[in-house]
Amino acid sequence: MTDRPQPPGRVRGWAAGKLRLTSLRLRLVVVFALVALTAAVSASGIAYWLNRDAVLTRTQNAALNDFRKSLEDNAGSLPLRPPCDQLQDAANRMASTTQHYEVVLIDKERDGSDCAAPSDSGIFTLDAVPAALRKAVNKERPADEGDGLPYHLYWQRRTIGGDPFLVGGAKVIGDGPTGYMLKSLASERDDLNSLAWSLGIATALALVGSALLAQAAATTVLRPVQRLGKAAQQLGEGKLDTRLRVSGTDELADLSRTFNRTAESLEARVAELSAREASSRRFVADMSHELRTPLTAITAMTEVLEDEADSLDPMIEPAVRMVVTETRRLSDLVENLMEVTRFDAGTARLVLDDVDVADMVTACIDARAWLDAVELDAERGLVARLDPRRLDVILANLIGNALKHGGSPVRVSVRTVAAGTPEAELVVEVRDHGPGIPEDVLPHVFDRFYKASASRPRSEGSGLGLSIALENAHVHGGEISAANSADGGAVFTLRLPMDASRLGPDEDEQDEQ
Repeated sequence: MTDRPQPPGRVRGWAAGKLRLTSLRLRLVVVFALVALTAAVSASGIAYWLNRDAVLTRTQNAALNDFRKSLEDNAGSLPLRPPCDQLQDAANRMASTTQHYEVVLIDKERDGSDCAAPSDSGIFTLDAVPAALRKAVNKERPADEGDGLPYHLYWQRRTIGGDPFLVGGAKVIGDGPTGYMLKSLASERDDLNSLAWSLGIATALALVGSALLAQAAATTVLRPVQRLGKAAQQLGEGKLDTRLRVSGTDELADLSRTFNRTAESLEARVAELSAREASSRRFVADMSHELRTPLTAITAMTEVLEDEADSLDPMIEPAVRMVVTETRRLSDLVENLMEVTRFDAGTARLVLDDVDVADMVTACIDARAWLDAVELDAERGLVARLDPRRLDVILANLIGNALKHGGSPVRVSVRTVAAGTPEAELVVEVRDHGPGIPEDVLPHVFDRFYKASASRPRSEGSGLGLSIALENAHVHGGEISAANSADGGAVFTLRLPMDASRLGPDEDEQDEQ
């Protein structure tokens, strides 16, 4: 899958984001780096130890072989119990070889005294030879053990003054002198240190190279994934025309094609559903509008009939009153349907004004003759900037619902939250003293045309009142919740911003438009 410039209206690739601790890019880089580091360290370690063993073994064997031969040539030809000066000359000759080691020869003189002849007493003396090495060199083997020789060449590596040395020793067969050699391994150590630094630098370069390679690989793989994520986000935001530019035949290209097909199918389905929904809204709106004219005439006629009901035949009076009641219900239903249609169409607008909430609640209760059944707990002078008509609709529905389905008295409490701040809220609680709302009904009390179970009396309304109240609260940027009080009865809580100006134009601005 290759990157190409995106045409207008299509999704462009995201720029490389910051590395998060949980990002796939960082994990890829870390994994690549760890693999490269493990491989480089393993290879470097193996190479270092192989080279170290080879260098030390080669140097050691060369020095020991030369020492053995030199010991045979120089000390082996000495007479039994040689004078100390002859031992010294032999030690000097042995130390003058190309291997550059120091020698100490030890033997007894004819008078029985010990003689130790070092090639350089300032560098190597018998005291520098480990006791364990001297013991091994002087130990005579049985004739039937090993190669049958009574004495062997022994060696040991040790550090003296911070520098590595090779110490070796052997005894000349035939009761000859004992010789020890000391060879410095400092040059080999320096060579191995240089090798270690070279391998370390190579490991660091391999680590950097693997990180760059991982970054390049992650960018190649993640860029299409990031574009897909951005496209999915735009699709979730409602931009259904979002598509990805597809190129290549790899798995990411197949994923992009699948996304495009899914987006096309979703766009077509949403368009179909939107058309159906719009058609349904138009039908409801047209039906409600068409019903208003005949309902107006019927309502006027029912009012006349209601005025004359007392003078009608007693057999006809109940039917007349039922017609009047049902006509009013039908009129209210048509008005509610038109209001719901405006909410669904998104045409509901706020007409804001400064409202004294306590006076507003009192006026709402008084207009509907509920003063004797409602208790009000509201502080006077509490002013909020809201839509008075929509607030009256909310209060009327909540209080009316409590009176119809709950038990008296209904208590309305008004308070504020976070007063004096931009987040200040108006909270209105409407509580009744009825049986409460069944738990299975609570999630549905604001659903359209939903009516409670048989445990509540049959509602005379349309089942739209609470849903209209909730929509009016949403228009204000507020919310309504329903719950049961611990003391019994249902509690509806209305939360509205104290100032809804940010959600709708002021009344003066609407008048100018």
